Amino acid sequence: MPGVLLAADWRASPGESPQPLVERASDGDRLLLPAGRYPGPLTIDRSLRVVAEPGAVIDAGGSGHGVILEAPGSVIDGLTVENWGRDLTAMDSGILVESTAAGSVISNSRLEGPGFGIRLDSANEVEVLDNVIRGDTSLRSQDRGNGIHLYNVRDVRVEGNEIRDVRDGIYIDTSSQSLLRRNVMQDLRYGVHYMYAHDNRLEQNLTRNTRTGYALMQSRHLTVIGNRSEGDLNYGILMNNITYSTLRGNRISGVRQPLDASGQGLVSGAEGKALFVYNAQFNRFEGNRLADSDIGIHLTAGSEDNRVVGNAFVDNRQQVMYVATRTQEWSEEGRGNYWSDYLGWDMAGDGLGDTPYEPSDAMDRLLWRYPVARLLMHSPAVLTLRWVQRQFPVFRPQGVKDSAPLMTEPDFGDTDS
Repeated sequence: MPGVLLAADWRASPGESPQPLVERASDGDRLLLPAGRYPGPLTIDRSLRVVAEPGAVIDAGGSGHGVILEAPGSVIDGLTVENWGRDLTAMDSGILVESTAAGSVISNSRLEGPGFGIRLDSANEVEVLDNVIRGDTSLRSQDRGNGIHLYNVRDVRVEGNEIRDVRDGIYIDTSSQSLLRRNVMQDLRYGVHYMYAHDNRLEQNLTRNTRTGYALMQSRHLTVIGNRSEGDLNYGILMNNITYSTLRGNRISGVRQPLDASGQGLVSGAEGKALFVYNAQFNRFEGNRLADSDIGIHLTAGSEDNRVVGNAFVDNRQQVMYVATRTQEWSEEGRGNYWSDYLGWDMAGDGLGDTPYEPSDAMDRLLWRYPVARLLMHSPAVLTLRWVQRQFPVFRPQGVKDSAPLMTEPDFGDTDS
């Protein structure tokens, strides 16, 4: 019809750079990459849809970026990017999305290289979906880039990606109103790492064998729902200076440090903590399951005025480590948390324990302050002091108290919202 412009298809030839085709194309055109290798880098400076057949590879030549998106609404679908640079100071990236490329989509692609995988630099409303990202295992983890790196972004969705062997799986800095959902991250330093990132959502992600599953730092108004941490090494979730945030329906299990032949931890003070809360206030923890770890939850450095209700603390070597002096009540409207080591009764049959659960005594506090005293933990003197505290609660120090412990573990089901 008169006045109607049809988008054109441009078909690249393996072994030749697709860049001349990009320079001839117009906004809205498609660039088709058949199977084969193409020399990079490739700069997309107009709104194109790049569609790659299986086996189509951009080889960046060992330095710099692999693919650079500069135009709004650009689309990369099904592309493999390899052999980009490893200069972390220059932030060499497999795919770099510039601030001018708002609304772009990167999907179904595979990136394998030493630097950053997919990096968004002040680009808003971008979607990063169903990609596979692999780092370079010949490098030390601290010398690798992050899998997905988000800086100064807004309204970004990162979903369905599978990331391993990089430094941090997803790093998000100085960003807001963004969603990280259903990503799988393994063999990393941090699975997800927030820094100065406010008003963001983290939902239904999975981390395995990371040093820290989810590192939430210097942020507020985070919504952290339905995530899983399985067998992470030091922390399942670490919170440092986090305020006014909600953690609900998360499942953390198996955060334990290795033991020697005598059953002692290999590194003193390096207990595996399902949830570590440092200088974090005014947060809500509800419906989380913290299990089979060295420590269920550790709160310190002024981590008070948080609400902890409806959670399950199951078979942790130590359920709670609370290093402070103010009493913390961990129940709300007559309902507390489930504790697998609670020994009380439910004479009323209402599903609540008849006596409060108090996980720590004065001896615990002494051992936290002077770890070398653990050698005396099972000595007659320490056992006698513990008995005296139970018989004469006037000697009991202030700490965590759950006045309405649950007798059975809640059926959390799947938390999706």
